[in-house]
Amino acid sequence: MTHPVVLTGLGKRYRGTTALHDVTLDLPAGVTGLLGPNGAGKTTLLRIVATALSPSSGEVRVGGHDPADPSGRLAIRRRLGYLPQESTVFGGFTAFAFVDYVAVLKEMTDRAARHAEVRRVLDEVGLGDRAHQRIRALSGGMRRRVGLAQALLGRPELLVLDEPTVGLDPEQRLRFREVLAGLSPDTCVLLSTHLTEDVAALCPRVVVMDRGSVRFQGPTAGLAALAEGRVWDADAADPGATVSWRTPEGRARNVGSPPPGADLVPAGPEHGYLLLTSAASSAERVS
Repeated sequence: MTHPVVLTGLGKRYRGTTALHDVTLDLPAGVTGLLGPNGAGKTTLLRIVATALSPSSGEVRVGGHDPADPSGRLAIRRRLGYLPQESTVFGGFTAFAFVDYVAVLKEMTDRAARHAEVRRVLDEVGLGDRAHQRIRALSGGMRRRVGLAQALLGRPELLVLDEPTVGLDPEQRLRFREVLAGLSPDTCVLLSTHLTEDVAALCPRVVVMDRGSVRFQGPTAGLAALAEGRVWDADAADPGATVSWRTPEGRARNVGSPPPGADLVPAGPEHGYLLLTSAASSAERVS
């Protein structure tokens, strides 16, 4: 896009509950992962970027346009592909008919060109051979891929994906990664997930949210670097660790401040993420 997605001092409240608090982000082209636990505010943020929801405070600019202005909102939507967390896919439609219906809503008026585009996106998500099967007969993962196909219509400049890999099996996840890898480098993708493995595999940049606030934004490698030298294995969970869990090998992996002589292991994005969100939870309990 000509301009990145720029959010300044963004806030959102629902009947006295704060969903977003002072969120300021500048999102470049490429894939940015939005990582956080359930209730972190990820879906609220994505709905605001996708113009489906208005903020309570702050400013939003998408491609240089203001979604609060009707003409700006229309300009954004013409450049947008959006997969909500719970997409409405009409079971009585075939996969082709549903994606074609969305293409009509996206102002694709030339029938032959529109149908070619519908076939292209269904092929992209591996549903070309299921195009004329009714959606109600598809598995949950396939229905999710129908939703992804409609989001890819028209090669959007901004792609907003809320938990796109939910319900996908390992092979389908690999196919999804191939789809993202095939996008134009100028496409701005904002991808929400609570799975650190999705971020590690797909996103060179990551934003970590917790309780409506941004805890980290930067390169995914930088998230891993936060935990470098702070991850260690032991025979038992360390009571001084921020978080611990049992590994498949039967040892305890600990994240936090290691004791002298600890058996350190390499840090990954998941360790930096756990360090941020678990430390925030601990601080909240103490306060």
